[in-house]
Amino acid sequence: MQTLAELDLPHLPVETPEFAADPVHHFNAAKKRHPWIASSNIGYFVHEYSAIRELLLRDDKMRPAYDGIVEQMGVHGTPWGRFTEEQMISLPADQHRKLRTTFAAKFTPRFANQLRPMMRGTITRLLDEWTPSGRMDFEEMASYFPISNMFAMVGAPLEEVPAIRSSLETLGLAFSMDKNRLPEIHAAYDRLEKLVLRLIEERRADRETGNPDDLLSLLITTGDEGEVSARQLADLIIFFFVAGYDTSKNVLTYTMYKLLEQPDLYERCGADHDYCAKVVEEALRFFNPGSVPRFAAEDIVFRDVLLPKDTMLWFTLNVSGHDAGTFEDPERFDPDRPVDPAKRHIAFSLGKHMCLGQYIARAQLQEALHQIPQRIREPRLAGEFGWRPYPGAWGLKGLPIEFTPA
Repeated sequence: MQTLAELDLPHLPVETPEFAADPVHHFNAAKKRHPWIASSNIGYFVHEYSAIRELLLRDDKMRPAYDGIVEQMGVHGTPWGRFTEEQMISLPADQHRKLRTTFAAKFTPRFANQLRPMMRGTITRLLDEWTPSGRMDFEEMASYFPISNMFAMVGAPLEEVPAIRSSLETLGLAFSMDKNRLPEIHAAYDRLEKLVLRLIEERRADRETGNPDDLLSLLITTGDEGEVSARQLADLIIFFFVAGYDTSKNVLTYTMYKLLEQPDLYERCGADHDYCAKVVEEALRFFNPGSVPRFAAEDIVFRDVLLPKDTMLWFTLNVSGHDAGTFEDPERFDPDRPVDPAKRHIAFSLGKHMCLGQYIARAQLQEALHQIPQRIREPRLAGEFGWRPYPGAWGLKGLPIEFTPA
C-alpha cells in the first residue's frame, strides 16, 4: 500500500485560465502519470469515472468539505461563511437525513412536470424580448431563464430578477477560491438572504395571497410539519437559488454551443420534444459545471492507496463523461448513443447528496431546447467567448451568436 505522498502524481494548475479553457486535455494528460488521481494547490482531484462512482458511494467515510473552503477563504464568522458551513449539503449526517427526508417528497418528476407550462411561458417571453435583433449573447439570455422560473416557483416579484441574477452570478464564482472576490461575494449573499427572509415573512403573514401550491408555500408547510427551524428553511431556499442558477444556465449555454456545430441536431430539437430529453442527457454527460469537494472523514484505503483522514478530494463530475475507459468515443456528441445503465452520467452526483432539483433541471432544459430552435433559426457563432474559473461553477462565459429570427 502507498500513501498519496509516496505517489508520483501529476500536478494540475486548476486555478489558471488555461486550465479552465480545456480541463479535459489536462485530465487526459494527468491519466498518463496516474490513472485516477492528481494533485493541485487546493487538494486532490479524482478524475476517473469509476473511481468517482466508487468513492462517492462511500458516504460513510467522507464528509462535505465546505468548512475547509470557508477556512481556505478566511470567512469564518461571516454570513456567507455560516451559510456555506450550514447549508443542507454540509450538515452532519443525521440532520442532513432529516432535512432531505422532509423535503424530498416535493421534488418529484410529477412536480417538475406540473411546472412545464410555466417554463414554456418563461422561455417564450425571453425569446420575444431577445430575438428581434437577430443577434444576442446567448449566455446572457439563458441566464434569465432559470432565475425567472425560480422566481415564479416561489412567488417572488419579477422586477427583482436583475439584482438577484447579479448576486447569483457572483456567488457562482465563490468556489473558484479567489479571495479578491470576497467583498462582492459577501454583498451578493446579503442581497439574496434578505430577499428570501422577506419572502418567507410575507408569505407567513398572509397565506391567502400566495399560491398554496407554489414551491414556497409547499416548503414552508412541509418545513413546519417536519419541525424544520426557520434558519434551516431559509438556508434551503437560498441553496435552491444558488444551486439552480449556474447549473441550468451553464448547461443550456454549453448545449447551444455544441448544437451550433451540428445544425441537424439543433433543427431536430425544434421539431421533436421527446428528442430534446435525449439531448439533455447527452449534454449532461458531455458537460456540467460541478466539481464536488469532500474531506476523508477517516483514513480510506482505495485501490491500494491510503487517503489520509482530512484529505481534501475534488470529484470532477463535470468531465467524468469524457472518460475513454467508460464511454465509447467520448468526444463525440451523440444524443442517440446507447446508454448502459451501469455507466450513466453522474452530473447530479451520487449517494445521499444526489441533487434534489434534478427533475426540475431536466424539465426546464428540455422545454428550452424545444422552443429555442423554433424562434432562433440558423444560429452561428458571432464572436469570441471565454471560460469561467475552474473548479467553481465552470462553463462558458459569453456565447455571441447571430441568427434569423422566426
